[in-house]
Amino acid sequence: MRVCILGSTGSIGTSTLDVLSRHVDRFEVFALTAHNRVDELLAQCLVWQPKFAVLPEPAQAQALQARLREAGSTTAVLAGAQALCEMASHPDVDAVMAAIVGAAGLPPCLAAARSGKRLMLANKEALVVGGALFMSAVQEGGAMLLPIDSEHSAIFQCLPEDRSAWCRRIDHIILTASGGPFRTRDVNTLSSVTPDQACAHPNWVMGRKISVDSATMMNKALEVIEARWLFDLKPEQIKVVIHPQSIVHSMVVCRDNSVMAQMGTPDMRVPIAYGLSFPERMVSGAGLLDFPALAGLTFEAADLERYPGLQLAWETLRAPEGSTAVLNAANEVAVAAFLAGSIGFDRIHEVNARSLESVRPEPDECSSIEGLLELDARARRDATLHAERLAQ
Repeated sequence: MRVCILGSTGSIGTSTLDVLSRHVDRFEVFALTAHNRVDELLAQCLVWQPKFAVLPEPAQAQALQARLREAGSTTAVLAGAQALCEMASHPDVDAVMAAIVGAAGLPPCLAAARSGKRLMLANKEALVVGGALFMSAVQEGGAMLLPIDSEHSAIFQCLPEDRSAWCRRIDHIILTASGGPFRTRDVNTLSSVTPDQACAHPNWVMGRKISVDSATMMNKALEVIEARWLFDLKPEQIKVVIHPQSIVHSMVVCRDNSVMAQMGTPDMRVPIAYGLSFPERMVSGAGLLDFPALAGLTFEAADLERYPGLQLAWETLRAPEGSTAVLNAANEVAVAAFLAGSIGFDRIHEVNARSLESVRPEPDECSSIEGLLELDARARRDATLHAERLAQ
């Protein structure tokens, strides 16, 4: 199986390569892409010798190409957003790991879907922004859509392979959340949280943007939206509970009130390996869950005062189409402003809420990728203004 990894230098990308290293007889790395970690991409190319590598800017690509040639590598380096789409839809690619963070991952995800690839979706924004358009591309292209987020993979693993049976089995689903690093911190002190504190996740090793989303629970808000599309659910069929140990990755509550849960150590290599091998299972490299060593598993209600952004998920799913794209764009701007030190941690939600109030999606914006990207850009401009005002 020939694999294209979109975002190979991030945490999902490196974990994917780790899994692939255990099964070199089954997989070939066809293409690797990165945003700005050129040295890391160079090292990956020298190990895996992909046919292609992709970087955003031509100058970056030319510099990497020269270094690869000097090292004797035959990897061809391409540049730009169109090159990402070309790799995701390349006829020689069988499977695409979509691990680009943010709305930038939507076009190559759509390209992979329309080309009928095995699409392993770690980019939740493709569904948060694309929604109906993305799912239509999956259906029309005949793609195999496999969720990689640990929560959605858990739900997927609890369901039968026959997707037509899902609606007959599910009463509702429960997405678990660790609660992040501030689960027990005094809410009145959250305004003084620093970026380094927000990025210190207690259970998972992730990038800085995703770590901040976990601390605010906006990652769970986006996962609620993603679950609505992945499993064709109504907003009220998606619940969230806090599970600090991150052992139960999510649950399906069946119509007879029995509960199916997927459990394991908090290691992204498990859902990655399942996505690569589905419907089979293969060695992932993750550690075995040691039940006697577990001190206990606990569950708590999600505190919406501590995590006000979580409520925005259900609100935007009931709002006009495109509202979820506005929420995603505003959140990316707000998190970037927080990480840059421009706004406080407690202001992230304020930027998101204000943007949802001021940006109204037009009906025709959600019918095409061009319209969605324009809506995304419009929401970013609006959120930037809100963040700048709050920074004053």
